[in-house]
Amino acid sequence: MKDIIYRSHILICTGTGCTSSGAKKMRIALEDELAERNLNKEVKIIETGCHGFCEKGPIVVVYPEGVFYCEVKSEDIPELVEEHLLKGRIVERLLFKEPVTEENIPSYHDIQFYKKQERIVLSNCGKIDPENIDEYIALGGYEAVGKALSSMSQKDVIAEVKNSGLRGRGGGGFPTGLKWQFAHEAVSNKKYVICNADEGDPGAFMDRSLLEGDPHRVIEGMIIAGYAIGADEGYLYVRAEYPLAIKRLEKAISQAEDYGLLGDDLFSSGYNFKLHIKKGAGAFVCGEETALMASIEGKRGMPRPRPPYPANSGLWGKPTNINNVETYGNIPYIIKNGAEEYSKIGTENSKGTKVFALTGKINNTGLVEVPMGTTLREVIYDIGGGLGEGMKYKAVQTGGPSGGCITSEHLDLPIDYDSLLGVGAMMGSGGMVVMDDGTCMVDVARFFLNFTQSESCGKCTPCREGTKRMLEILERICEGEGEDGDIALLEDLAHHIKDTALCGLGQTAPNPVLSTLKYFRHEYEAHIFDHKCPAGVCKDLASAYLIDKETCVGCSICAKACPVDAITGTPKESYQIDDDICISCGVCASKCPVSAISQG
Repeated sequence: MKDIIYRSHILICTGTGCTSSGAKKMRIALEDELAERNLNKEVKIIETGCHGFCEKGPIVVVYPEGVFYCEVKSEDIPELVEEHLLKGRIVERLLFKEPVTEENIPSYHDIQFYKKQERIVLSNCGKIDPENIDEYIALGGYEAVGKALSSMSQKDVIAEVKNSGLRGRGGGGFPTGLKWQFAHEAVSNKKYVICNADEGDPGAFMDRSLLEGDPHRVIEGMIIAGYAIGADEGYLYVRAEYPLAIKRLEKAISQAEDYGLLGDDLFSSGYNFKLHIKKGAGAFVCGEETALMASIEGKRGMPRPRPPYPANSGLWGKPTNINNVETYGNIPYIIKNGAEEYSKIGTENSKGTKVFALTGKINNTGLVEVPMGTTLREVIYDIGGGLGEGMKYKAVQTGGPSGGCITSEHLDLPIDYDSLLGVGAMMGSGGMVVMDDGTCMVDVARFFLNFTQSESCGKCTPCREGTKRMLEILERICEGEGEDGDIALLEDLAHHIKDTALCGLGQTAPNPVLSTLKYFRHEYEAHIFDHKCPAGVCKDLASAYLIDKETCVGCSICAKACPVDAITGTPKESYQIDDDICISCGVCASKCPVSAISQG
């Protein structure tokens, strides 16, 4: 049967974000519309993984023009088919509008969000059908593993990874090639490779999106790692909360086995490698490598002291190499293009690119991949489109609950491992939460510590008890019951936990507190000594809201927005707030078009 030549391809994002926004329903509507107009043999629909611009989903890209449509609903389909596919006219209202210029941008590549990115790990995401191995192969997939197995020794592969300068993307930043070398040199008749896809940081979705959008890239990276260290078996440890990632991984593994890319005698080299998926139950501590291995073995996921390190005694006591999803995602590029080419990207001590989950009080949220050394200002203002109208930048939290905040004085800081550590933050796995001046930094510290305290496995006393005591102090401060000496006690507890906790998660748990104390100590002092929350977030410390009678235009927007009906008045005349009813939520102030409402 002769292959159909299509005049148009319509790519629909079916990553988790777009699917939750109705992409599947919209796809069905598109199929029905094409069939009704007899276009189903002229136009091909392709489901892709995440484009990164998650908040703008469902996303549709029409080729060969490359027109990028966003927030496309089922009811938009008839117009899109009629105008674009039949009449050749772009549907302007479905285009992305730049937040600053409000200009409609038709081309995918001209959107600022994508323009400043450099995609290596995410290069195929949003471009290929992740459930079709042929599309991955068509873009050079599995060429790297073929090269490694047919023309490189194990030591050659390790040397290439070492020379590339790749460091682990899971948070610690340990040199990947050196880690592989340790496992390679360990003497054993059995070795393992593990992919840590347990990604549990609040707001982080980098690993999930890569697995959903390009699972074969991660599989290829694991095969190369297995060959380099002498392992014939691997595990992908994926939390069960990622059903789409698991589904696509299962399909990708099956396809790779069918193609002879997993199993015995790969590329006629004599090398055998098989891969398994282990579903994690969603415990944050299982992101720590020794706890993760315990979970794979069927035990409770709890860390153990090191040494011995996994490279010498890991899964079932055998030498094991563990990297995260993004780290493995870099490997095919390095082996295929060479260490020299890869090391041209990034900074002297931090090579390559880094994927971030950009969230918070920012116009363009989503998944971004930028060269190491890109400044925070470029990420937040050029790619992220800056903060919303009237919002003022306050800080960005990097590294999730194990990281720290970075203030406006460091906006021009290049993003790399060493620079972030120098200001009390860390790269972490890649979470980046932008905060405005309406954010209470004491409350932010309380939020992250509440998360790590809840997720503590309880094995060691410093983490189990120390974080609980710190959280109690933070809760008291936020409730207006802070005392003189609380700040010193927080710092003392934080340093003791960092010095004595068993694993990396416990050791980094106090970081958000120490970081906010370093840059926003005055907010802690205001809570404790002035009994005020400067940001107006902590309800027990919030000042009453007042309406300036001279500024108020009587539009009644505030009264309609108030959730407790605390605002009364007559249209076109000044309104007033009843202090006895007001809960100080601040909704009225945020809705007022003339900024007539403020805290007293």
